[in-house]
Amino acid sequence: MDLMELIIISIYSEYLAAACQRELKSKLKKKFQCVFEGIAKAGNPTLLNQIYTELYITEGGTDEVNKEHEIRQIETASRKTDRPETIIRQEDIFKASPVRDEPVRTVLTKGVAGIGKTVLTQKFSLDWAEDKANEDIQFIFPFTFRELNVLKEEKFSLVELVHHFFTETKEAGICSFEDFQVVFIFDGLDECRLPLDFYNTKILTDPRKSTSLDVVLINLVRGNLLPSAHLWITTRPAAANQIPPKCVDMVTEVRGFTDPQKEEYFRKRFRDERHGNRIVSHIKTSRSLHIMCHIPVFCWITATVLEDVLRTREGGELPKNLTEMYIHFLVVQAKVKKVKYDGGAETDPHWSPESRKMIESLGKLAFKQLQKGNLIFYEFDLTECGIDIKAASVYSGVFTQIFKEERGLYQDKVYCFIHLSVQEFLAALHVHLTFIDSGALESPNGHLDLFLRFLLGVSLQNSQTLLRGLLTQTEGSSQTNQETVQYIKEKLSENLSAEKSINLFHCLNELNDHSLVEEIQQSLRSGSLSTDKLSPAQWSALVFILISSEKDLDVFDLKKYSASEEALLRLLPVSSRSSCLKTFHLSSEKLLQSCEALSSVLCSQSSALRELDLNNNDLKSPGVKLLSDGLKSPYCKLQTLRSGILNSILDLTGSQCREAKTREICSLFLVPVRTLFLGHPDNNELQYSSVEVINA
Repeated sequence: MDLMELIIISIYSEYLAAACQRELKSKLKKKFQCVFEGIAKAGNPTLLNQIYTELYITEGGTDEVNKEHEIRQIETASRKTDRPETIIRQEDIFKASPVRDEPVRTVLTKGVAGIGKTVLTQKFSLDWAEDKANEDIQFIFPFTFRELNVLKEEKFSLVELVHHFFTETKEAGICSFEDFQVVFIFDGLDECRLPLDFYNTKILTDPRKSTSLDVVLINLVRGNLLPSAHLWITTRPAAANQIPPKCVDMVTEVRGFTDPQKEEYFRKRFRDERHGNRIVSHIKTSRSLHIMCHIPVFCWITATVLEDVLRTREGGELPKNLTEMYIHFLVVQAKVKKVKYDGGAETDPHWSPESRKMIESLGKLAFKQLQKGNLIFYEFDLTECGIDIKAASVYSGVFTQIFKEERGLYQDKVYCFIHLSVQEFLAALHVHLTFIDSGALESPNGHLDLFLRFLLGVSLQNSQTLLRGLLTQTEGSSQTNQETVQYIKEKLSENLSAEKSINLFHCLNELNDHSLVEEIQQSLRSGSLSTDKLSPAQWSALVFILISSEKDLDVFDLKKYSASEEALLRLLPVSSRSSCLKTFHLSSEKLLQSCEALSSVLCSQSSALRELDLNNNDLKSPGVKLLSDGLKSPYCKLQTLRSGILNSILDLTGSQCREAKTREICSLFLVPVRTLFLGHPDNNELQYSSVEVINA
């Protein structure tokens, strides 16, 4: 083959690749230009560019698995922080940053359910398809694990997998992607049902060799297949550790909407400025609603409900808590079904025997799958709960049917609720209707926390009134509710974990009981709070008040409450949310327990503690050792440690001996990437890679 033939072949190949790129862009544009808010395929489509609100995305993260309920994670993330954070725009996800020399191949993006990860990847793909960003990229191939799960039993090579989903590449005869700038997007790792075993899976380097799908994906992530490609994987936090850290170049986190972005969303959604202002003001009055609105899907649910309330009863009372919001949402969907699909009038009763049966079946499915920890399910899961497949897809606002409509090769359909919280609400409704024991209070990892709040909220008389027609008889009574409130207060008098106590206070909020909190707040306002006389329930109330407070807790001075060891241990959850902890006294009786507790705060990924003041505490060697374990943790963010113990260690004659002792301290408090500035007058010049230690 002569040079001219090679040139002609090269030009023709470039022509085919360019034509393929145009076809792919056209396909992605058509696929992603409209979004179905709430993920409802049968819902009203909205232009993505019209509704898209920039999300808060930060660089950084760890491989530690956060086992808290995702709503609790949202609460933590919503607090003000002084941590330096790198904010990333979605179009710059693969671009080099000033702090990173190495190129970015694989990005892992974490975020709780409904926070906007999928829409983020869709916007990235749409901007590329519309020639608005990343023009250096030649091909973007977006996959979802929901789609890949359906092909679990099939065999593919990497090239065949691309050809299967993106037929344009096959028609163009492209069988090699090494010469192109390619981005693979894999959305929803937490929904993956493939056996991803990164440690025992065989190495595969041939992109044309067929094998099981998990082997292809693992070797693509490892970099054995197509090392020049970029990968973007999204996941809920609990599943992030499925990908080994060494396979990930950058971890990002989607925090959802900031406060200004929430307002922007609602003002875009409500063109009537008066309505927009009222909704924004209302959300600010309810802390639980305000926190949930960090999640874009919850903003959509809220907008759907409030739009209906404002339209049907102008000037009427708006939902105040989560349970009321979700009951209204369910009623709105029942009205839509009745008018749109059943041909009824808006004045007709919302609940027919058919729709009541459907909700009961969906509730049963929601509860069964919640117990298993499943967010997606298949046809056999539905039929097992007596759900008619066709009827379920009609009920689009509550239930979502997601499948590839353009291909008839695979008939398996994947189902999910529009958000985990909707599944939890329907599960609570099911338990309320059937009076079964949910075991929510005994849940070891808190995954039923929000479910429990809904379960108690549904029992209120106001909730029963809203659900009239769905419930065959209303069982709620003020006496029953008071008994429930009393039971929760009795549980709070036990020495529960801070997490369980905080959620029980959220439960009391759903039951509209604020007596414990108001009692402590009154004592705080009057200055008459005596921590020596507080019961366990009152301590829990104090923790809940401080954690829920909008006030700045950057400096948490225990002296304001009590400098005792009990106060430190009781208020430890507050200290982990603060930047500076000071003024407390550790007794010799519980010294090790206290040091161990402080060490656990330093080790926590979610801890914001930057400064720790240990003055007036004789820690002794065992206490110092326990604290040093916390300081050595990769998650420790401490920058300043003040401790009188350094006086006794450094009060030695001779600079050589003092320097040796200083080095001994450094070996205990060794934390990489921090600088030690020793505040002893004769040794200010000593610097080591460690935390800042200031000798008081």
